[in-house]
Amino acid sequence: MTAVQVGLLSQVVLAAVAVAVALVVPAATRAVVAGVSCAAVSVAGAVTGALAMAGQAGSIRLPVALPVDPVAFAPDRLGGLFMLLASVVGVAVAVYGIGYVSGPSASRSSWAALAVFLVGLQLVAAAADVVSFLLAWELMAVGSTVLLLADHARRAEVTAATVWYAALTQLSFALLLAGFAVLTAASGGTGFDTIGSLRPHSAAASVGFVLLLLGFGTKAGLVPLHVWLPRAHPEAPSHVSAAMSAAMVSIGLYGVLLVCVRLLPGGPAWWGVLLAVLGAASALYGILQASVASDLKRLLAYSTTENVGLVVLALGTSVLLRASGATDVADAALTASLLLVVSHAAFKATLFLGAGAVLHATGERDLDRLGGLGTRMPWTGAAFGVASLGAAALPGTAGFVAEWTLLQALIHGARLGDPMVAVVMPLAVGVVALTTGLALLTFVKAYGIAFLARPRSTEADAAHEAGRTMTWPMLAGAAVVVALGLVPGPVAAALATTVGAAGIEPVGLGGIRLTGLNALLDPLALAVLAAAVALPVLVSVARAARRHPARATDLAWGCGGARVSPRMQYTATSYAEPLLRVFDDALQPTRDVEVTHATESRYLVQRVEYRQRLSDVVEVRLYRPVIGWADRVGVQARRLQNGSVHRYLGYSFGALLAVLLVVSL
Repeated sequence: MTAVQVGLLSQVVLAAVAVAVALVVPAATRAVVAGVSCAAVSVAGAVTGALAMAGQAGSIRLPVALPVDPVAFAPDRLGGLFMLLASVVGVAVAVYGIGYVSGPSASRSSWAALAVFLVGLQLVAAAADVVSFLLAWELMAVGSTVLLLADHARRAEVTAATVWYAALTQLSFALLLAGFAVLTAASGGTGFDTIGSLRPHSAAASVGFVLLLLGFGTKAGLVPLHVWLPRAHPEAPSHVSAAMSAAMVSIGLYGVLLVCVRLLPGGPAWWGVLLAVLGAASALYGILQASVASDLKRLLAYSTTENVGLVVLALGTSVLLRASGATDVADAALTASLLLVVSHAAFKATLFLGAGAVLHATGERDLDRLGGLGTRMPWTGAAFGVASLGAAALPGTAGFVAEWTLLQALIHGARLGDPMVAVVMPLAVGVVALTTGLALLTFVKAYGIAFLARPRSTEADAAHEAGRTMTWPMLAGAAVVVALGLVPGPVAAALATTVGAAGIEPVGLGGIRLTGLNALLDPLALAVLAAAVALPVLVSVARAARRHPARATDLAWGCGGARVSPRMQYTATSYAEPLLRVFDDALQPTRDVEVTHATESRYLVQRVEYRQRLSDVVEVRLYRPVIGWADRVGVQARRLQNGSVHRYLGYSFGALLAVLLVVSL
């Protein structure tokens, strides 16, 4: 038995133990015991994923009674990468949950569902055939749905969010089932190796590609299939939000990569254009919504849509360039997509865990009621700040390295003579530039409003630092964001091997060289140079501060006057107001101004109340009409059941005639 086989068996056994522990351990010790058990499941998955990513083989095959190939779990290098990624996030989430969960989130069903969810994530990446993939996919879906329902008894919003999530989840499954059915029928088998023998330029391959892209895109949160994200993430427990955004969404992206890299490699150019268009739309729409959101977790949810869009844009660039014969540039874009996935998992898990610590300490996720948390929650503030830098793709972080690699591929790809490439590449560069700028504004708002300035509510004023089991995972995530940003070379080279990409090699103190593009990035050397330049400036400022100490009454930004009330500060809503006016047509906010005049006077104003509401335009313009139409059809369909036995016999007779007609033909 190989090490990978032992790891796969260990994951399943430890998951069963974790479920049993969650169901039988008393409430007093349930959080610790169940949290450690779930962490053990993830550790086993991380080891197995690392072994598979390194090239070690191993499989588990289970015969079934159906006329299909045996159910098989055999992770390849790409599957091992995503198993490792999901498992590392799972360890952080499980440890964090020990100190975070309370009330309904600490119930037996919630801890058991977390174990099921984590092992489902791992097995999806290990699946080697359609049947095992769909079984693991449903295991992941059921576990996440139960976790989302944790607080449904106390808040009606949770039930509504779960309905949306469950509906989109089942839509995703139906699309995947249809897509795999098309590919299975065309190839003659359910194994991924068998499906991989299909010609990518055939009609069946194109139909299967579109169906699978929509199915995986629904789970990943691509626009316009993203509507569950801004509903589910704010209502889920924060450690569950971290797992869903950093791990489950990444598994959705794994599905898209699986189709493009393993099942149907070398697809036509229009596949790349379709991916690039969906990715660009998702990136722009997601970051626009995030930039004007005042709910912290809703902001992070829309940011996930933006990050997913950039990954799909990079993958579409790779498919398009490979179809045009530019293999070196295509490999760089493919590696960029993996770097974007890994960096997103690192900083988004940290951000959601930080948001959970804020919610745990204040009971608030509305940025307009936060402030001053940097001094009250220093460790949380530090971790959230570093992750915000990564989300804004600033130098020294994982996000910067990933987007730099993508931009190199886009810029060099634009030099090709293909007219389609010449049009798509500059537009993609513009999309990346705009999303990066808006992301910077978004996370300046998120960090500045929440952690700087003065508290805007008594809850924020009374905030306290989270416990050790909550701060350690956040700090570890922040450390990963910085490590990937300063020493990305070995990681990028390892990621390139998982998809067979060439021309990516480490150089210097951990930098990246794109040999086919003649591009070089050495972040650690740049960081040393920046520190050498900044050190004399910092020393001079420190000496000047000692000579001329600041007085308490000095307030440079207050025009010489002290701001006596926190209400005089910027809020998240006022900060985003200029941006909202610029993109008013795209975001379509609803505003209401109510003016109350003084008694017996039309000229003296007693009070002015301003209300602004933002809705998801895609949900309002696309989903609401469809739901309304379905409701009307359902009401009309009730007339079919009027209690008449004669009518039911007529239905049965008509159905029998239809079956006989079909069989005879």
